Amino acid sequence: MPAKDLSVEPDEGIPNEREIRASFDDATITVYQAYSPDIARPAALRAGTFVPPFKRDRMTWIKPSFLWMMHRSGWGTKPGQDLVLAVRMTRAGFEEALSRATLSSFDPGTWKARLGATDVRVQWDPERAISLDSLPHRSIQVGLKGKAAAQYVDDWIIDVEDVSELAGTTHASGNEDTPLARRTCFRR
Repeated sequence: MPAKDLSVEPDEGIPNEREIRASFDDATITVYQAYSPDIARPAALRAGTFVPPFKRDRMTWIKPSFLWMMHRSGWGTKPGQDLVLAVRMTRAGFEEALSRATLSSFDPGTWKARLGATDVRVQWDPERAISLDSLPHRSIQVGLKGKAAAQYVDDWIIDVEDVSELAGTTHASGNEDTPLARRTCFRR
């Protein structure tokens, strides 16, 4: 089945305040991460998953929104975020992670009780336009550590693609907010 695009076009009306925007099909979802070449090249070019020097004991954040990743990585120009990766992972894994998540923005009592019981964090940040300006609705990012990070690396990742060139080309186009540019950003 071809990938579906969850991006919201401005002419579709007002999106929900919190909405997962991603490219997905029945079995997979694409998330984005940016790393230094030392981490990204072995993953993207050889192993098809993350290998050392990737640190499994640290929280790793996955972002279904390409444009939020572009905001975070400065279109792949920030130090240590030079290479932008499109990680195709199982939908089942993504959904399992969400089912185990605790919000990073929280009611202190509830959060403290759940903090030790979960290895997944969810954070909702302002979605970005192609210009990287903040939009009024939010996009999800998911933090994985411990068992969840191990499952992500060992079981949930299907393949990893270096999309740094796409990031650079899109950025070089002047960030024009056109239907073609929006389709390019959400082509996965």
